[in-house]
Amino acid sequence: MTTVFKPLPAPVGSGGEAGLWTYLARVHDVIRGVLAGKLNCTTTVTLAAGTTTTTLTDPRIGAQSVILFMPATANAAGAMANLHVSARSQGAATLTHSNSATTDRVFGVAIIG
Repeated sequence: MTTVFKPLPAPVGSGGEAGLWTYLARVHDVIRGVLAGKLNCTTTVTLAAGTTTTTLTDPRIGAQSVILFMPATANAAGAMANLHVSARSQGAATLTHSNSATTDRVFGVAIIG
């Protein structure tokens, strides 16, 4: 999982006013990152060779997630026409694709929702 900015922990009840200002500064940093496009929703996947399915495992995937692909190699660009998400569940998605002996079909992946 790619992390672009520090995750925001839940606020704690102690620390007084100084703790509150520290927490608000972290909230500010996260919001600025989101507005700059740093969404912490990307990863990579390499399609499995010699089969027609690959399992993408990531805790951010849910049954309603939208999964977007960006080919990162020439062989991945050639595989785009036959690549689709055939199933989604909590934590995993099944990618269906053409069977190829090629081992460098690498994609950048964005997981939304």
